Amino acid sequence: MKKRKWSIAPIIAAIMMFMLAACNSSTTNSNAGSGNNHNGGGGGGETGTVNIGYSGPLSGPAAYYGQRTLNGLKMAAEEINNIGGFEVKGKKYKINLVPLDDKYLPNETAANAKRLVQEHHTPIIFTPHSGGVMSLQVFNQTDNFIIAAYTSEPKITQTGNKLTVRIPPRYDGYIPTFTDYAMKHFGKKLAALPTATQYGKDWTEKLLPYWEKQGGKVVYKSSIDFTKDTDFFTIVTNALKEKPDVLFIGGASEPTAKVAKQARELGFKGGFIIMDQAKLDEMKRVTGSYDMLEGSIGVMPLVESDEPAVPDFVKNYRAKFNEDPGSEAAYNYLALYAFVEAMKAAGTVDDPQAIREHMNDGLKNIPAEKKVYNVPSIGDDGGFESEIVVAAVENGKIVPIELIDQ
Repeated sequence: MKKRKWSIAPIIAAIMMFMLAACNSSTTNSNAGSGNNHNGGGGGGETGTVNIGYSGPLSGPAAYYGQRTLNGLKMAAEEINNIGGFEVKGKKYKINLVPLDDKYLPNETAANAKRLVQEHHTPIIFTPHSGGVMSLQVFNQTDNFIIAAYTSEPKITQTGNKLTVRIPPRYDGYIPTFTDYAMKHFGKKLAALPTATQYGKDWTEKLLPYWEKQGGKVVYKSSIDFTKDTDFFTIVTNALKEKPDVLFIGGASEPTAKVAKQARELGFKGGFIIMDQAKLDEMKRVTGSYDMLEGSIGVMPLVESDEPAVPDFVKNYRAKFNEDPGSEAAYNYLALYAFVEAMKAAGTVDDPQAIREHMNDGLKNIPAEKKVYNVPSIGDDGGFESEIVVAAVENGKIVPIELIDQ
């Protein structure tokens, strides 16, 4: 009688399937501990983890801008974790930042967000550009996550999206003061050379009609694609042929500074209106001093702020990143503290709607030594109600400019 030969292959396959199922179960539980679930972390006395997402430009022409927004988050997360985390309903949690590169492309932002929610269960995703924010607003309420939007574009808080938080002030709040200052100091003829992004287009659509309404004239209108153009000689020359008193420029700080430098080298003696994305102190690094930026009006540099919490923030940031911080780092730093305080007030780390409903508590409860900006509340539209602080370059120095009534 022949002995039956048993194949071991099916047995091995069955064992492997069992092990894979166990592994998947373990992974799911681990991820559940850091995101959209009711426990928010390991059981018992263990410290839980809250994953916070970030999708922004970490490569390409806007990489420096994206990295600085991320730096603010990193600094806040490190400070919070170094004191043992934060407590929600008697349980300790620490923050784990999950940053992904979107190259400043909205379609990449959307893909990153899907990954962050599905793989990392992030209740909050930070993104620092309006195109990315708008791409997330298509599905963030159904996928149940908060968009922490670092963009001053008013449109993002006019959509009725209940899970969007706009961090910086709206850019249209700058326009009356910028216009008034430039007209009084230089004249009424304006040439517009902003960035070619949608943000630049939106700024232009707001500023130019207001300029004309105040009796000004737009003598030249174009835009610059900073992802493609590196030499601005031709476009600046064409603008200056129209003899403008003021140039409206903006985008990321470094290329914007190069436009201003080119204009000065071509003999332009007038003033500059600087879009809020570009920062005067960062532009100074390109021009070498404020002399080439004389007569510019823009956002007050953070390092010149008189908020009590700023000196320590600047000192600590310099020690960590070996450079001065800008407003993008400081606002995101403040925002992460606000979200943590909102989680504490809401009694949850994984319910985005409850966290959003407690953002006013979050802002109110930020420790005084962390308040690098004065943001007393969040508006009904989901925007931080920040104080707008404006500055100009006069005699080679930064001077504060008082806001005019709109």
